[in-house]
Amino acid sequence: MEIGTKPSSHTSNSLAGLIALVTGAGSGIGQATARALAAEGAWVITTELPDRLERAEATVAAIQAAGGEALSLVLDVRDLASVTGCVAAAARAGQGRLDILVNNAGINVRQPAFDVTEEAWDLVLDTNLKGLFFTAQAAGRLMRDQEPCGGSIINVASTMGLVGYYDRAAYCASKAGVVNVSRALAIEWAANAIRVNAVCPAFVETPLTRGLFENEAIKRDILERTPVGRLVAPEEVAAAVVFLAGPSARMITGAALTIDGGWTAI
Repeated sequence: MEIGTKPSSHTSNSLAGLIALVTGAGSGIGQATARALAAEGAWVITTELPDRLERAEATVAAIQAAGGEALSLVLDVRDLASVTGCVAAAARAGQGRLDILVNNAGINVRQPAFDVTEEAWDLVLDTNLKGLFFTAQAAGRLMRDQEPCGGSIINVASTMGLVGYYDRAAYCASKAGVVNVSRALAIEWAANAIRVNAVCPAFVETPLTRGLFENEAIKRDILERTPVGRLVAPEEVAAAVVFLAGPSARMITGAALTIDGGWTAI
């Protein structure tokens, strides 16, 4: 399927006609972000792992039902061939352009630091940091070489990349890496009109985290650390991504925007 070049029917929206790629778009933050970008007029390419592709397709169906344009592609960010193939397919679908990348695909394995295994460490770092970097690199090369050059890359980090938390040594390390690699890319790629930012949400209520919050002690601890007293909604992270992707943020690059209800202010 090829994405058309005609402007979106949402011509008043800030992202009309832009091509966006959202990784891990089958649920949670990724799904909310894909839908929010489409609502602002972007043509959205959603990705998921091969065994989860139907979830990305469900996101596409929801976007299309709302009058937007989208398609789905398979992507495993841990596999460099998959990364390069996916970005190439996205470029073909977008007729040579990619304007927005949202690096959302991620994973966590909860283990006390004394018990972290090499397998778990590698899985988390390969997905959250290595995979994110090489996806940004592939998309960044496309944004550099297209005419006119430029684009916006938003990396989904976490408040756990700014502060620590229990049972998340690998996750905290990976997300801290996301924050700082975003700064490094922002500096290097500014000359190519490519902006790179990170968003750092606190705990977000999604189907994947719901089981965690069934533990009343954990949920109470999280809420007590959050001045506003509630969890983050996926749509609130999506709104921040849309802002950073759009023209109102054209002077913002290298930022780590917290969406945490005050968690990191304490």
